Amino acid sequence: MPGLSVEEHALGLTWTVEEPMRRSFHALVDEERVWLIDPIDDPVLGVVAELGRPAAVLQLLDRHNRDCETIAQLFGVPHLKVPDAVPDSPFETIPVVRAPGWKETALWWPQRRALIVAEVLGTNRMYTAGRQKVGMHLFLRPFAPSMLRGIEPGHLLVGHGRAVHGAAVPALVEAAHAGSRSELPRVLMALPGAIRG
Repeated sequence: MPGLSVEEHALGLTWTVEEPMRRSFHALVDEERVWLIDPIDDPVLGVVAELGRPAAVLQLLDRHNRDCETIAQLFGVPHLKVPDAVPDSPFETIPVVRAPGWKETALWWPQRRALIVAEVLGTNRMYTAGRQKVGMHLFLRPFAPSMLRGIEPGHLLVGHGRAVHGAAVPALVEAAHAGSRSELPRVLMALPGAIRG
């Protein structure tokens, strides 16, 4: 596997694979319990026990299998695939996409003002074309889902790219929605370079 970068933040840890897709996965900590979001099997997961007690593995996109099931079995915790609810957790669920071949749930952590998504939004070049900090997935741009509009996150954790934190996050999320169609030609032109990295 290519190298990993790790970011420690107020919610826990985010790992990002140093590759063009910039796959990211997260360990979110609340009251000494740890939720793993869309994880990839890697030795770095050994640090999870230092964060707290694993509670569940959450797979937020139906086709984002990654290593969710294997890791859930490793830790002996539930594997919740595109959950409609996450019992006994700080998270609310948002059904972002419900379409044939694409079922995606986002997580909203209201106490921490944290929005966690798998695919609908991202921060790598395939999403942003190098212009925006946050962009909409290419295939969703013509008809951008509206379920995340109006949320005021202070943290945005994505499945592709680095996390974004701070007061600017709501405006960045809104800009990704507002520019989903108008930025589509630019994203398509930038796609070959983004794939090559």
